[in-house]
Amino acid sequence: MASNVNPTVRRRRLGQELRRLRELKGMTAEEVAERLLVSQSKISRLENGRRSISQRDVRDLCGVYEVEDQRIVDSLMEMARDSRQQGWWHTFGDIPYSVYIGLETDAESLRVYEPQLVTGLLQTRAYAEALVQGALPETSTAEIEKRVQVRMRRQERITAENNPLRLWVVLDEAALRRLVGSKLVMREQLEHLIEMSQLPHVTVQVLPFEVGAHPGLNGQYAILEFADAADSSVVYLEGVTSDLYLEKAQDVQKYAVMYEHLRAQSLNVEASRQFIANVAKEYAD
Repeated sequence: MASNVNPTVRRRRLGQELRRLRELKGMTAEEVAERLLVSQSKISRLENGRRSISQRDVRDLCGVYEVEDQRIVDSLMEMARDSRQQGWWHTFGDIPYSVYIGLETDAESLRVYEPQLVTGLLQTRAYAEALVQGALPETSTAEIEKRVQVRMRRQERITAENNPLRLWVVLDEAALRRLVGSKLVMREQLEHLIEMSQLPHVTVQVLPFEVGAHPGLNGQYAILEFADAADSSVVYLEGVTSDLYLEKAQDVQKYAVMYEHLRAQSLNVEASRQFIANVAKEYAD
């Protein structure tokens, strides 16, 4: 049964605290690994929150770091226990981007640049189905349905009455003109996009072809920010076989500056809605 605890975020916070304790001790990850007779990569994965942390791991690390305050040890042990619980997405089985879903579920705001397609949180079911079928042609019907269900479930963050996700999306014009499914599917998708953009916490801007070269030509990315000051912002880069998460302050800042340029070069909100409406009319022919 899924819990209200977000295991992804618990792992991340716990990893940050363990890294802090290691640095206070003046030890490198390699030195810790040697002391515990484990690989350096394990210590790195524990600290970046990409691996489940057992209570034994916490106990051993606290021993190496000579943590004398039992309250700190107990708190870390509780976080380790919480980090091994299941989030709502685990009920769907193996999800390739489950780490991202965990972060998105807990994020306060999300900035997305999409060069090729309508972002998942604003997709209609018909568009999502056609998109998955086209992008993953060898995927079974059952797997397609599972992916679509997960996508629809993620969208509840947008429509939630309490604390909805603040979403800012910059869409390249190509995302509006790439025919996914049928003309009817595209028209309904673009109409839905206009409707969602009218929510007070959702902003959609279109980056038209006429802009030419721009900072987003390297591809899609998302910047997640969290309400808790202890949780640093994350840049998410989606890959075919693996994803990349950037958390270093200088990396996040670089992508944030790129995003400001993209927003500045895009049409304003009202002009973007009108642009989307005009493209939607083209699919009515």
